[in-house]
Amino acid sequence: MSKSNKMFADKAFELVKELQRSSQTIPPFDDDGVRQVLEEIKAIFEENCAQAANYSTSGDRTLWPLLNFRHAALQRNKRCLLSYLHQRLQRIKALRWEFGSIIPADIKTNLCEPEVTFFNKYSKSLASYMRSIGDGQGIDLTGDLRPPKSLYIEVRCVEDFGKFELEDGEVIYLKKNSQHYLPRSQVETLVRQGILQHIV
Repeated sequence: MSKSNKMFADKAFELVKELQRSSQTIPPFDDDGVRQVLEEIKAIFEENCAQAANYSTSGDRTLWPLLNFRHAALQRNKRCLLSYLHQRLQRIKALRWEFGSIIPADIKTNLCEPEVTFFNKYSKSLASYMRSIGDGQGIDLTGDLRPPKSLYIEVRCVEDFGKFELEDGEVIYLKKNSQHYLPRSQVETLVRQGILQHIV
């Protein structure tokens, strides 16, 4: 067994470990790491195909252990890569529940283009579902992720936002450092986005 065989699937496993260790909401997509894993999968597959063809002509059964080892490494690479992608998608779904339909700019830069597309499609599906429930009225399932202690909360504006219309038609102006006592269900998204700060 060659020295390089001992390194099979190491990069794929490292992708998963780095994602789990990251303290960020979602770290930058590791294009280079994913590309290296895909290249290794392709190389292992091609080596096994060549040796399998050699076996079919020679009938040399001593190649079987190496073929099986490489196949196991190929499967491990695939499982680690799928785990990496699945964990990222789970975090992207959580973004929709936490921040609403707009991804904060600092987090969006960490997503690759297909992940942004996935977020947008997931967001539309969730919004469509929420409109369809509640006897035609629709229910915002993302509003109260934790049971509220009160229906109104006191908030302070962190930045100038401008006009904000409440469900009863009242319009308030959200200016930086202004404080308001507002219905939790209507301002929770702004609190999660960092526009308003909940004063406890």
